[in-house]
Amino acid sequence: MDELTFKDRLNDLKLVVFDFDGVLTDNRVYVNELGEESVSCSRLDGLGLSNLRKIGLPAWVLSSEKNPVVGRRCEKLQIDYIQGSESKLPDLQKIADKFEASLHEVMFVGNDINDLECLESVGLPVVVSDAHQDVMKDHFFMTKAAGGHGAVREICDLIFSILEN
Repeated sequence: MDELTFKDRLNDLKLVVFDFDGVLTDNRVYVNELGEESVSCSRLDGLGLSNLRKIGLPAWVLSSEKNPVVGRRCEKLQIDYIQGSESKLPDLQKIADKFEASLHEVMFVGNDINDLECLESVGLPVVVSDAHQDVMKDHFFMTKAAGGHGAVREICDLIFSILEN
């Protein structure tokens, strides 16, 4: 997707929904000797998400992962979330319905095959640069940054720079 098409599609944008693992994280999990998991995220994302709030654009996380780290990170970033989603597209539709938005008015950011149904259903599909090869489609916008390495900030900054005016 070229930048002009991306900008045009932002005019209808009412909601941004991010996958968690591989988008807000670098898709790695660290497990200690007690079996506790932790992930690596970019601190850059916080300011970007804050800028979306400034322009009144809601952001959500939709994750199939059920892990306390999802909730803790989202709470710190002050964004709503659904975790443990067994079927992402119906959950995405529920989120969109809260904002009286059609899926055409939603940006979904994903990285793996369990995101593909959502990516193919929204008006503005975005994948991170290190997404799984099976979700790398020509009609999807792709970030320059990898998941967990500023991809969320890149998206937020681009939206903010276009819509703040």
